[in-house]
Amino acid sequence: MTVSLPRKIIAFTSLLILLFTAGSTLAANSSFTQRADVQQFIDKMVSQHQFEREPLTQLLSEAKHSEAVINAISRPYEGKPWYQYRPIFVTEKRIKRGLQFWQENSAALQRAEKKYGVPPEFITAIIGVESFYGVHKGNYRLLDSLTTLGFDYPRRGKFFRSELKHYLLMTREEKIDPRSVKGSYAGAMGKPQFIASSYREYAVDFSGDGKRDLWENTEDAIGSVANYFRRHGWKHGALVASRASVKGSDYQQLIKKSLKPKKTLAQITSLGVTLEDAQSNDIPSDTKATLIRLKNQSESEYWVIYRNFYAISRYNHSALYSMAIFQIASALREQHTAAN
Repeated sequence: MTVSLPRKIIAFTSLLILLFTAGSTLAANSSFTQRADVQQFIDKMVSQHQFEREPLTQLLSEAKHSEAVINAISRPYEGKPWYQYRPIFVTEKRIKRGLQFWQENSAALQRAEKKYGVPPEFITAIIGVESFYGVHKGNYRLLDSLTTLGFDYPRRGKFFRSELKHYLLMTREEKIDPRSVKGSYAGAMGKPQFIASSYREYAVDFSGDGKRDLWENTEDAIGSVANYFRRHGWKHGALVASRASVKGSDYQQLIKKSLKPKKTLAQITSLGVTLEDAQSNDIPSDTKATLIRLKNQSESEYWVIYRNFYAISRYNHSALYSMAIFQIASALREQHTAAN
């Protein structure tokens, strides 16, 4: 049944729609600097970090809200189960290109291992996953993405406002135009995809040319990844992960959100966990570790992870990410050894 509405109601409804649309368009096109929260951010940058108010206001007025950034961060890869996540990253193409990267940069990788204690395969795996060895460094303008996430993504607004602060400080320190830098939707940059706070804290001039360049200088990227790992507790020669099997139900108390190893291996095995790797008998029983479960289509797989796995996870806090890095690195080491 169709109900006819009076003309006055139709006209009034049309006016409301017109006003709403005009208001939305105006909000989308208005400058960030017209907002009180952005003005408060500017105040802090001026008072705490000695930025000049007028140039900073002009810069932030040029930032554009990006709905594409909001959409991208709302659909992270890490939300997938392991059986869907793994094929995206642990691929023959990535491993093959990684062996080539290792060969092309063997001197820098060896030097990084000597200085920081991080093996070439793990540095290579990180750069391979993050940017496919520098091919995919991101096409989002960071001024837009960080401002959008800082002020229009309440779920993690505090974090991204901090990253915007670090980004402005970083570009000032490195003498980079903040309007020009492109990266990931979440503000990661260069071949190793460092966020701004990590760039400031962990990036190194590994090539010795007087500047830190993670976009074009592969030596700097290699040294910076190695420095990042060491600063987060990587130990040369220590274990990363061991495949495991489980029985009973006591092991379930080991599976926590945190990946930080807190129990000894003796405690873990006493709860129904058995290590399946050949070297498991040589691992001291007081080694700190924890247990993770990765979901496959049929049966789950279990891994005992150690301190070096946790160090990898400081790059990306997902167990899926760290396991992908571990498996790529393991494949790289195996194939590199076989070829040499």
